[in-house]
Amino acid sequence: MALIRSMWGVLSALGRSGAELCAGCGSRLRSPFSFVYVPKWFSSALASYPKKPMTSYLRFSKEQLPIYKARNPDAKNTELIKKIAEVWRDLPDSEKKIYEDAYRADWEAYKEEVNRIQEQLTPSQVLSLEKEIMQKRLKKKSLIKKRAKLKSINENWKNLSSSEKQVYFQLAKDDKIRYHNEIKSWEEQMIEVGRADLVRRHVKRLPKDGTEEF
Repeated sequence: MALIRSMWGVLSALGRSGAELCAGCGSRLRSPFSFVYVPKWFSSALASYPKKPMTSYLRFSKEQLPIYKARNPDAKNTELIKKIAEVWRDLPDSEKKIYEDAYRADWEAYKEEVNRIQEQLTPSQVLSLEKEIMQKRLKKKSLIKKRAKLKSINENWKNLSSSEKQVYFQLAKDDKIRYHNEIKSWEEQMIEVGRADLVRRHVKRLPKDGTEEF
């Protein structure tokens, strides 16, 4: 299933850094602009920049998914994609060739368009794009780290005993009571200084069990 998700993710068409965008634009830009490594973020700077064409498999999947969805409206997309992947593997080479030829034709058109845009780039545009690309690569890397950390925390939580979890439940309950008291005090101060407009219209009250109610 992870493999299928990975293949599906090819639609994002991520590439390498902007260090290869052009030659002669500084020590960091070592080689000529290459269509193979241009990331999708490039299109944010040039609205006319084309999207990478779908691979033969992705083209087949996109075509078949609505059909399978109509036949199996209650099925999950992950189940349908798995089925489509199996159909693709068993597809005769003659039928696969139709999708592969379409991909190659789109890829050639994509290269031509990228080369056309390359010729119009100025050194300042290249440097700006490189900066944008690096920023988004760092952001993506940071997001991956955060997801990994959250996954680890989730696993640790699952492994806690009921008594250990109860400690955190109680801490959360205490925090909720503290927040309620602090916001109530702040609203009373706002009313005293004539800023009742800042007070919540529907003030929450706190029952004995510590949960908030409207």
